[in-house]
Formats: sequence, structure tokens, C-alpha cells
Amino acid sequence: MDANEILDYCLTKKAVTESFPFDQETLVMKVATKMFLLMSLEKQPLTIAVKTDPEWSQELREKHPQITGAFHMNKTHWNSVMIDGLKRDLILKMIDQSYDLVFKSLTKKAKEEIENYSNE
Repeated sequence: MDANEILDYCLTKKAVTESFPFDQETLVMKVATKMFLLMSLEKQPLTIAVKTDPEWSQELREKHPQITGAFHMNKTHWNSVMIDGLKRDLILKMIDQSYDLVFKSLTKKAKEEIENYSNE
């Protein structure tokens, strides 16, 4: 997968926005006001940071050398993922879980607004 494919996939989810709050190379994807994916556009190989369940995080790190605790993030919940060598389905599953975990942490009001949101 490349950066454009990841961006396009993220933008298919409800209420997702993209921004560069830190610098011009780190793309941040948010649901409502909370980050669920960060992507370094300049770094090669392509690397993303996603939130995952702590147990699954540990399992992923043990199985895949491309997956480590995310720099500057809570390493219990956030993984740094070098895309090279990983299956597309696994990358999409991590993105999905990150979005879902962040969505679940939103207020009831924010969740209701998103449920009624249209990307169109």
C-alpha cells in the first residue's frame, strides 16, 4: 500500500478529517477531534502510527518486526507500522481497529453526530 491508498481508505470512514498540526510531513487523520492515524509522508519506508488493543499490539510486535511501539505516543496503545512487507488486509484491519477504538472513546453526543454524518 502507498500513502494515497491509506489516505483514500481513511477518508471512506465517517467524519474523518485530515490535517498537518505538527509539521508539513506528518499527516494526521482524525475522527471528530481525536487522532486515529498518523502518517509520515517523507519517511521511507512508509510508516504509520495506529491505535490498537494492547493485547493485539503485543501479538503484532512479536510477529512482525515492522511493528513497534509508536514514537512520542503511549506505546501500550499505539503502534508504529512500517508498511513494507505487511499484507494489505492486516494494514486495513489495524486502521479499522484504530478508528473503532477512537470512535468508542468519543462522547455520546459526538458518536450520535457521527452516526448521522455523511461524507458526501
